[in-house]
Amino acid sequence: MFNWLLEPLSYPFMLRGLAAGVLVGIVGAVVGTYVVLRGMAFFGDALAHTVLPGVALGYLVSGGERGTLFWWALGTAVLASLGIGAISKNARIKEDTAIGIIFAGMFALGIAIISTVRSYAVDLSHFLFGDVLGVTNRDLVLTAIFGGIVLLLVFIFYKEFLTLSFDPVLAATLRMPVGLLNNLLLAMIAVTVAVSMQTVGVALMVAMLVTPAATAYLLTRRLWKMMMLAAFIGASSSVIGLYLSFYLNIASGAAIVLTATAVFIAVFLLNPRQGVLRRG
Repeated sequence: MFNWLLEPLSYPFMLRGLAAGVLVGIVGAVVGTYVVLRGMAFFGDALAHTVLPGVALGYLVSGGERGTLFWWALGTAVLASLGIGAISKNARIKEDTAIGIIFAGMFALGIAIISTVRSYAVDLSHFLFGDVLGVTNRDLVLTAIFGGIVLLLVFIFYKEFLTLSFDPVLAATLRMPVGLLNNLLLAMIAVTVAVSMQTVGVALMVAMLVTPAATAYLLTRRLWKMMMLAAFIGASSSVIGLYLSFYLNIASGAAIVLTATAVFIAVFLLNPRQGVLRRG
């Protein structure tokens, strides 16, 4: 058993992958608590897919240099999130409609760009499905820096985001800069999507935002406890998923997401306070 645990750690790519997975698991889960509390899962899914045209354009401009794609994905995600926020401010257009418009348009643009060059389908597949074992030291540093910035903002604006998530009317009554805070939260989700892209991929990103946070939501109603639990579940799912990927020879991103999903199902069924089977 001891050798089983240590063998993957003898490979540098596994060490980098584990570090990246833990970072992404923590950041995604903490930001994901706001996504779950505010019913923004569709926004997270849409935002994960809107980075596709940015990645494709970055690939075209840089001549296939992977190192610059993160910045293109980050810029595209932030612009898309602010665009959704701007459109949804129009009283005649609901937020889910704005999300659907941006999501469909950006994803279609990405597909159109990719279809122009056949090699895109192969070269960009790791951004669709994740390539945590291909994380470089540079990727790890960028993930740590931007992930740290997001966590710092969560800490600084904890009370403001708490009020905004549970009682938007009270937030407005207290004259909080609601519009600015909403845009900041959207930008934070965008950054989280960008830094998580290589770990689990565009197709599975929403799971790392929603699943650990939803699991924690079943176990507690205190926001700070929910964040701590979600971060632990996200990080643990990344570690366990990578070990499963190593020994079962399956896609690392899928293994991480399936692990998080299995934890959610177990808590949903067996939660001592309100689990489905416990109630039965």
